[in-house]
Amino acid sequence: MQVDLAPSPNFNDRKCPVDMLVLHYTGMETGKVALARMRDPASEVSAHYMVWEDGRITQLVGEDKRAWHAGVSSWQGDDDLNSRSIGIEIVNGGHDVPLPDGALPPYPDIQIDAVIALCHSILASHAIPASRVVAHSDIAPARKTDPGEHFPWARLADAGIGLWPSAGPEVPGAAKLAPGDAGEPVRDLQVCLRAIGYSIEPTGLYDDATRLTVQAFHRRWLPDALTGHCDARTLARLRDVYMAVTASSDPSSTSSSSSGSRAS
Repeated sequence: MQVDLAPSPNFNDRKCPVDMLVLHYTGMETGKVALARMRDPASEVSAHYMVWEDGRITQLVGEDKRAWHAGVSSWQGDDDLNSRSIGIEIVNGGHDVPLPDGALPPYPDIQIDAVIALCHSILASHAIPASRVVAHSDIAPARKTDPGEHFPWARLADAGIGLWPSAGPEVPGAAKLAPGDAGEPVRDLQVCLRAIGYSIEPTGLYDDATRLTVQAFHRRWLPDALTGHCDARTLARLRDVYMAVTASSDPSSTSSSSSGSRAS
C-alpha cells in the first residue's frame, strides 16, 4: 500500500490512546479542493488520511497526533473523539455535491479497495473494537450525514472491518413510533440507541433529537429507510446491531478479529 505525504498544520497532541476509526466523505467538488482546505491553517480542519477516487492514499497527519475531523461529537459515552480516533476522508461529493440527477455519487471499487487496505493497516496498529469503527453521522447525528447511506459498510465488514450484522426477523407486535410520541416504548428505543453508542438521553419523548438519531441509525444500518421514524424493521435492526455491538465490545474483541466481519 503506497501512501503519499501532504502534511497539514492542523493538528495537536492527543489526550487519549487511539480506540476509534471515523470514516467521512469530503463533501466538496474535488479531492484537490478538499486537500487544500485540510492543509489551510485558517480552516482548522484536517484528517489523518484522504483516499482518492482512483485509490491513491494521502496522509496529512501522523497517527500519533490529534487531527481535527470529528468536531463536536460523542460515541459510547466518550467526547473529544479527535483525541481518540483516526479520521479517513474519502473523496466523494455526497449530499453536498450530488450528481446532476440528484443521486449520490458512487464510491468506485478501486477507492473502496484502498479504504479497506488502509483500515487494515490502521487496525493492525491500534486496538479498535469493531463497534468503534463509525460514520461521522453516527457520532454527530444532528450535524453530519457522511459518509452517507450509499457507503458500502457491508463490504467493509466482509473484509473484517466494523460491523454489519445479518438481518433477523421483525419484532412481533412492534408499535410504530414517530415524532411527538411519548412513553415507555420511546424511552426503550432511546435506551437501545444509547447502548449502541449514540448520544441520546432517555427522556421518553420522541423529539427532534430522537428523530435525527434514528435517521442516523437508518443511514448506517438501514439505508433504504431514512425516515427518522421507528417501525418493526427498525426495531429488528436495532436488536441485531445491539447484539453485534455487545459482542464486539468484549475487551478481547477488536475489528481485526472475526467479530469484525458480518455477524451471523
